[in-house]
Amino acid sequence: MAIEKFPVEKSHVMMFARSIGDSNKIYFDEDYAKESKCEEIIAPPTFVQSSAQFDPDYFLRPKVGKQWFGSAKGPTGITKNNEESSGSGNSSSGGLHAEQHYVFHKTLKVGAVLSAEVKPGKTWEKQGRKGGSLKFSETVTEYRDESGELVITATGVGVKTERPATTK
Repeated sequence: MAIEKFPVEKSHVMMFARSIGDSNKIYFDEDYAKESKCEEIIAPPTFVQSSAQFDPDYFLRPKVGKQWFGSAKGPTGITKNNEESSGSGNSSSGGLHAEQHYVFHKTLKVGAVLSAEVKPGKTWEKQGRKGGSLKFSETVTEYRDESGELVITATGVGVKTERPATTK
């Protein structure tokens, strides 16, 4: 994923804060924000996750004329090989989002225009108790402002199991 232009807009910040149930006035009230240490409206810590809406190739967005796992193909969807998955558990399980970490280099304020670049991070493996080996991988997204200065580094950790976990 590479995002060239991710505007941090006041209404988007307010809606994001409301959607996560955060009623802090710093996210929507200009008068309150002016009296705060920040002096202006800022974005909630996890706001950069909404940058996916500015990525034209975001994998969860359906593409016109292309098969998509959410296109009425049943709850198990389409696999990477474009085959319908039966959900029988006979193949490797899918991946899971395991962790998310943020490093804040600057306060993200309304009016900023960010760009984002995704880079691979570390990978490692360990033995699981019920699903065989667990393969972990990091995805590091760097968010930079208009001047190219690093604002936030977001690191997501994904995990894939060797096989579906057993109940025994």
